[in-house]
Amino acid sequence: MSPLPWLVSGIAAALVALGAAWFVRARRRTGVFESIEIDELPADLKKRLPVSLHPVIDPNKCMGSGACVASCPEGKILALHDGYAHLVNPEACIGHGACARECPVGAISLVFGTVERGVEIPHVTPSFETNVKGVYIAGELGGMGLIRNAVAQGVQAMEHIARRARSKNPEVLDVIIVGAGPAGLAAGLFAHERGLRYAVIDQEANIGGTIAHYPRNKIILTGTFELPGWGRIKQRELSKEELITIWKEAVERVGLVVRFGERYEDISRNGDEIVVRTSRGVLRAQHVLLAIGRRGTPRKLEAPGEELSKVAYSLSEADAWAGGKLLVVGGGDSALEAAMTLAEVPGTEVTLSYRGDTFFRAKPKNQKRFAEAVEAGRVRALVSSEVVSIAAGEVVLRQGDAEIRVQNDQVFVLIGGILPTGLLSQAGITMERKFGTR
Repeated sequence: MSPLPWLVSGIAAALVALGAAWFVRARRRTGVFESIEIDELPADLKKRLPVSLHPVIDPNKCMGSGACVASCPEGKILALHDGYAHLVNPEACIGHGACARECPVGAISLVFGTVERGVEIPHVTPSFETNVKGVYIAGELGGMGLIRNAVAQGVQAMEHIARRARSKNPEVLDVIIVGAGPAGLAAGLFAHERGLRYAVIDQEANIGGTIAHYPRNKIILTGTFELPGWGRIKQRELSKEELITIWKEAVERVGLVVRFGERYEDISRNGDEIVVRTSRGVLRAQHVLLAIGRRGTPRKLEAPGEELSKVAYSLSEADAWAGGKLLVVGGGDSALEAAMTLAEVPGTEVTLSYRGDTFFRAKPKNQKRFAEAVEAGRVRALVSSEVVSIAAGEVVLRQGDAEIRVQNDQVFVLIGGILPTGLLSQAGITMERKFGTR
């Protein structure tokens, strides 16, 4: 066999490699891609890796093209160092996967969890059905944090449900949708449009799920997506208020009925039917879609006085607390953002108590803004402190050996939620622990 074809192939490969190298050098010279020094890589990077869907980079494949850096709409999550891409701001990633799609050599994979920090994810089929026939899971509970993905999953699960035979018993619904966040609302709108017999329940008083608890004017990266009953949402990012307004208008336009203030408690199977017990009674259906997110039930302090009406587990209307003496408990993004939002309201005195000594779980941007607020005297930060007791006019904190009494009108406990994995396990749904799994 003539060596000519092999020679031609070798020359072509060399030209491609030279072209790629020239491209990378040219892009770096023009400053298109951010390049960092090794000492700029975060020292606590392993601590900060998210447990939800995020990218990992194979250095044996990476050619340093910078396509991943340029494609990320969230910005500065990836950066180049010494000719390779590095994950430098992982907690800002919400798993849209643009970097993996744009990598020309397939050096990026999207994974759940990390080797150090695993995450429990329900096992579902491509149609989002669990091992319990007729029970589906979509959205954040399945490890997808991006709103666009949650909406798509809710619709895809409902498409699968709509193709199945419907019950002839008028007392048995076609589907019960638990949760009125992105996945649940999209699923409900789809079900209403297709004429399914449905019920949408949510333990909150308003639509939006976890997003409804975000601070005022928080910008949310959504990506473009198609919302049943509304059409295509073209903006890639929206404020909390803009997004909830769109959802409310879509609900009103379609006529979707949501049963607010109804908490999901238990699920079981009775023959061909699925029985859902709620705080208001019992519902029966052929299918159930769980779109309850990972926030679950708010985690409590278990401190004396926590039962007082002055204690809240979310912040929605900060303006209502003008002139108030306010305590925020927690050290994550929600707590820092709430403290900074409250500090902007005229006349407030804001204190933040956190049992840790650093805010490493919060995004760097929030850490920086919060440090500036503390330095400017807008927020008082008490790190390494714990709430001892709560009374009508004050809160008692312990910081080391010292006891601190803080005059107080309202307490916001923002220390995360208890994941609903117990409810899923009781229902017989198989959970998988992912340790950096594709």
